[in-house]
Amino acid sequence: MILRQAYLDQIIPLIDKKIIKVLTGVRRSGKTVLLSQIQDHLVNRGVPKSNIISISLESKRNKRFKDGDTLYEHLISSHEAVEGRVYVFLDEIQLVSKWEEVVSSLLVDVDCDIYITGSNSKLLSGELATLIAGRYIQIRVYPFTLSEAKAIQQQNGKYTSDEAVFSDYLRFGGLPMRFSLEEISLEPYLSDTYEAIVVKDVIQRNSIKDVGLLNMILAFLMDNIANPFSARSIVAALKAEGVNTTVETVISYIDYIKKAMIIYSAQRYDIKGKRLLTTNEKYYTVDLGLRNCVKTSGEMDYNKLYENIVYLELLYRGYDVKVGKTDEYEIDFVAYKGSDILYVQVCYLLASPETVEREFGNLERIRDNYPKYVVSGDLPDFSRNGIKHFNIIKFLLNE
Repeated sequence: MILRQAYLDQIIPLIDKKIIKVLTGVRRSGKTVLLSQIQDHLVNRGVPKSNIISISLESKRNKRFKDGDTLYEHLISSHEAVEGRVYVFLDEIQLVSKWEEVVSSLLVDVDCDIYITGSNSKLLSGELATLIAGRYIQIRVYPFTLSEAKAIQQQNGKYTSDEAVFSDYLRFGGLPMRFSLEEISLEPYLSDTYEAIVVKDVIQRNSIKDVGLLNMILAFLMDNIANPFSARSIVAALKAEGVNTTVETVISYIDYIKKAMIIYSAQRYDIKGKRLLTTNEKYYTVDLGLRNCVKTSGEMDYNKLYENIVYLELLYRGYDVKVGKTDEYEIDFVAYKGSDILYVQVCYLLASPETVEREFGNLERIRDNYPKYVVSGDLPDFSRNGIKHFNIIKFLLNE
């Protein structure tokens, strides 16, 4: 397994700081391996293994630790059994009752450095989470980027070309475990992983009764990545299929799906008015492999796939990403990082003068000096008027 250096670069400066490190991300995105890599780093810098306490809450042998009081007493006893600071790693912390009380008390009561993971985006938004407010930092973990996919294929001796890595990535996505499997096993693995996420992190967590409706909504979202639509339009689409439901139900189910981090939503932003718009969000999947194993349509819509990949890449690079609107024109992404802004248009190919004019023209209408990019599958450089054009593979590989 490759080092996830971009995440380690965020975490290593926080080691021994009196702040809880919270790693969140969809199930199977590599959080557990990242915890192991942090532990390896600690050992390499001289921390005794006896001072590292690592507990996977998904393991049946640790079932008793799902009770918060039992977990707390175990951690206190473990600290008393060694000298000096202990480093506590708790994987899938949301399975512990009142986990916030455990880590909050631990931070106060003993000399410790705490790292926790969770597979729910609302992990830190509950009422109890106020107990650790101001004492944690969140690191969002995503499946492998194209750069990481290339690195793991090189490590495994399977790399042939950037184009081959990209084609494979479009089809099977970036969940880390899938890179250790043969192609014949990939679709069953992705289907099983998808089912595990839906069952454990959506259905069971939210006590959903109408599983059929949930699956239909998920299939609709997966089919329509990168398309703007509303809960009302989903209700209308389902009604056309003979399924009756309400806007309120659809909104609730989408919220559950987003909490499990299978799907992300990008709000629309009025660039001129500098305000968020409340209608017609766009939705993107966390992983194209998961999407491709459950979508109902058979077509490979490269415009959608390219836009989804670029959206995920911008998130990975630390941007807050919105869908831009200026007058009646749309900008695929307005990406924010601190005071920096980046505008990005994405398309499959700049195959006609009309397409070139649309992609570049929409950016040229924005009257500021922030960077503006057009990303497509084309090899020739179409850059013009200060707007940079990137081939998508080179963009994703940060070349």
